[in-house]
Amino acid sequence: MDRLTNTIRPYAWGSTTAIPQLLGVDPTGEPQAEMWMGAHPGAPSRLDRGDGERALSDVIAADPETELGAAAVARFGPRLPFLLKILAAGAPLSLQVHPDRAQARAGFEDEERRGVPMDAAHRNYKDPNHKPEMICALTPFDGLCGFRPPLEAAELIEGLGVDSLKPYVDLLHAHPEEAALREVLTAVLSADRAEMAHTVAEVEAAADRLGGRYAPYASLVHHFPGDPGVVAAMLLNHFRLQPGEALFLGAGVPHAYIQGLGVELLANSDNVLRAGLTPKHVDVPELLKITNFEPGDPKVLRPEGNGEEVYEAPIDEFRLSRFVLAPGGASRALPEGTPQVLLCTAGSPRAGELALAPGQSVFVPAGEKVELSGTGTVFRATVVV
Repeated sequence: MDRLTNTIRPYAWGSTTAIPQLLGVDPTGEPQAEMWMGAHPGAPSRLDRGDGERALSDVIAADPETELGAAAVARFGPRLPFLLKILAAGAPLSLQVHPDRAQARAGFEDEERRGVPMDAAHRNYKDPNHKPEMICALTPFDGLCGFRPPLEAAELIEGLGVDSLKPYVDLLHAHPEEAALREVLTAVLSADRAEMAHTVAEVEAAADRLGGRYAPYASLVHHFPGDPGVVAAMLLNHFRLQPGEALFLGAGVPHAYIQGLGVELLANSDNVLRAGLTPKHVDVPELLKITNFEPGDPKVLRPEGNGEEVYEAPIDEFRLSRFVLAPGGASRALPEGTPQVLLCTAGSPRAGELALAPGQSVFVPAGEKVELSGTGTVFRATVVV
């Protein structure tokens, strides 16, 4: 078992205080958006087994079956198939969608064939993998997820009293529902940018005046003035997770995180198709091709089980669970046979002989036994084989 040294990513939307507060250190004054725990080549965790620090990705590459287990290597290949993060949103993230595995493979192969540079601003697919993800709140956590029923979206938008939005309201009354949502999203993202900027300014004024259920959209406009993604966001469900609650986000589901601190677990991919709330490239045709326009409520997940509390998700590349260790409670032996990353988010538990503090994490190779003891909260990320 190895204590991990992890990289904090300073994306502009990150909170300046949330991750430092968790770690018990002074803020730097700069945004700290994500702390990565895993073997992603962009920022692999590092460990020291007595011969100096090495990247976890290099340790795994040197002996995949020992580190990951034969079953995981046979199922997912010689790499850690998930990435665990602490995510601290101080400002909204981009409105985005992730492809399924077949879409990712086809898109990646197409861009490779056409010679699109990997670092090109208009590149959509950085790898041939899908990117399902789960977010579990550590603080109250706000975001957008999945399409509202069109009539509900129409009522919300109409309530702003902005004349230039009336054509979208009319379209949302059409049938079938998925076609109506597709048509409106297409119209919003394809609209003249100058005209849309004027509309978004009117949305900001109305949302500020009305408050209440419009407050999240006023916040979006403040961060992204003139962005058509503000109107697109009103087609989506607004959610608020309480600490310990989670959401699973599958392929094609449009979403954006607005504010809060959470534990995020995702497949080891970098594929993102953006729909707005960003200065980055928005490929409207490709976005429409992979988006799931079926409306529905976000399904809030609560952990199930005694001892190990599992957040159930229809995915094998990762499995998220939580241990809440009470004072004087028995130690918890963890299952063997799969690679694990353990993350402490509260208290002072122990993983084997290693004492953990909030924000600290360890990597447990597949064949190693480990027990959790002490007091606190520990999240466990592993795979299903």
